[in-house]
Amino acid sequence: MNNIIDAHIHLDQFDLKTVEEYFNADNTLEFVIAVSTDLKSCMKNHRLLLSDSRVQPAFGFHPEQDIPSDQELENLLKWMDSHQDSMVAVGEVGLPYYRTETLGKSHSTKEQYKEILETFILHARRWNKPIVLHAIYEDAPSVCSLLEKHSIAKAHFHWFKGDTKTIERIASNGHNISVTPDILYKQRTRDLVSVFPIGQMMVETDGPWPFEGPFHGKQTHSMMIHESIKTIATIKQIPIKETYRRLYQNTSSFFSIG
Repeated sequence: MNNIIDAHIHLDQFDLKTVEEYFNADNTLEFVIAVSTDLKSCMKNHRLLLSDSRVQPAFGFHPEQDIPSDQELENLLKWMDSHQDSMVAVGEVGLPYYRTETLGKSHSTKEQYKEILETFILHARRWNKPIVLHAIYEDAPSVCSLLEKHSIAKAHFHWFKGDTKTIERIASNGHNISVTPDILYKQRTRDLVSVFPIGQMMVETDGPWPFEGPFHGKQTHSMMIHESIKTIATIKQIPIKETYRRLYQNTSSFFSIG
């Protein structure tokens, strides 16, 4: 059986009757890493875990939203601390690349986001948890520097997009990336897979984010990962069964599951 793990999904955002229905659509789906966006999201993902152990939650604060108040951040971190045994990682956290135009060029505001990210990095280290990152393009080098500053190796750059130098830096620092179904129609993603070590690679959907190409108009589901894996196997010239095995092992080892 070619079992899979969805390394990054916003399961709490799906309009599903039950999580069980989602898993029953593909019996090869063993686990999903259900990332969180704020305290409410963390709580929902925790409830999903309690109802189905195949849901493996990561708790954090997504950066593509307004900066939380000091009290909101304190409440979130306090809740995460009391539920650290339930989370497989800290995430999704990072820097707000897509809000750059809204933020303008305010140095102080950008520094606030960096300070919040550094707070999560420090807590991840204290809790001995890996960290799941939203850090792409020009933001990625800054995040790499923060990870290096605190000697963090176990970091996951989800749906990574960036330049060659940063790709090499992420790989040499032992960090992981994950690939979405856009590998079927995005040359940029195919180029990334061709140069990045297979031993530091995972697969994800970032659902419910919609995809184009052969998935146009379809509701995102983890079963799309099978097509991603076939494409990775072709690019890396690795037998399909071996590709399944290595991607599964990378993910289960990174998140300490399975």
